[in-house]
Amino acid sequence: MVAISEPQVELFFPKPCKQNSKNNPLFMPTIPIIDLSKPDLKHLLVKACQEFGFFKVINHGVPIKCINKLESEAIKFFNSPLSAKQKAGPPDPFGYGNKSIGQNGDMGWVEYLLLNPKLESHYKNPTISILEDKPEKFKYTVDDYVTSVKKMTCAILELLADELNLPQNVFSNMLRDEQSDSVFRVNYYPPCPLFQEHEMKGKKLIGFGEHTDPQIISVLRSNNTSGLEILLKDGNWMSVPPDTNSFFVNVGDSLQVMTNGRFKSVKHRVVANSLKSRLSMIYFGGPPLCQKIAPLHLLMKRDEASLYKEFTWYEYKKSAFNSRLSDNRLCRFEKNRNVLIKVPSLKVELETSN
Repeated sequence: MVAISEPQVELFFPKPCKQNSKNNPLFMPTIPIIDLSKPDLKHLLVKACQEFGFFKVINHGVPIKCINKLESEAIKFFNSPLSAKQKAGPPDPFGYGNKSIGQNGDMGWVEYLLLNPKLESHYKNPTISILEDKPEKFKYTVDDYVTSVKKMTCAILELLADELNLPQNVFSNMLRDEQSDSVFRVNYYPPCPLFQEHEMKGKKLIGFGEHTDPQIISVLRSNNTSGLEILLKDGNWMSVPPDTNSFFVNVGDSLQVMTNGRFKSVKHRVVANSLKSRLSMIYFGGPPLCQKIAPLHLLMKRDEASLYKEFTWYEYKKSAFNSRLSDNRLCRFEKNRNVLIKVPSLKVELETSN
């Protein structure tokens, strides 16, 4: 393994943020658990989206065999020689990336694949052709996984809409639309023993920096290595215990806007491990590019002010991916801002959203 110079090492160990001294780690809040096999879970779903913007899903109906099969194929890819993986990159917008995240200098100890879930579309998915002698096998594996996860995601969105007294398909139809701008991402955080000394000093190896997801909703599944952390209201980071049999769901920025701030798009990050690899697979449910995003009038109470200006997903996507990961991306579209900042057209790289 090639030695990494000190300046490069420090890129992956940002200075720790100030924590709330009043916080007692023995009394951290409990992550909401949603059992999709139970009746009358709509209230719990809405509560989780309002208080956390994040929850764990069990009894989800996605076949474990389907999950394990895709994970196996992904690990096979990431264990390939770097020269082979680089044939699938850089992301344009889909493909293989390594350490560099987005267009604006964000770095993380991560390799990743960005794929269009619609593998039959005209979009380029360069990774398909290099994974193995029979690339169709990988295509079908991704198809099976994404189809099952999308079905579960739409069911969750319909339960949320129903509890909010909205038309049941108001959110899910955006994902089912043929022009849906959804994205499938696989992140791999390789071990690096060179960083162990820094970890022993209490520093955290950043795999993917803090951010919110700009889409409607994100559904993540990871292996049994910990690393995912969410930012609590008191300013402390909470580690999410891994669970290979469950999914974790994030409210996205777009859903926060459509609910006029009722649901919260939680800021999260991934801390890598110097000795153990971590693999996560994320489905980002996005609307069509032309979809207008604004607080839903049917949800607004009498005399309730709209917190956000109306914009299209295309406009927000351009703005979000022209920013740094940790930026408050929605602030440009808040009603109390003077002007909606326009950004130039650019090729966007879809992260855990990024």
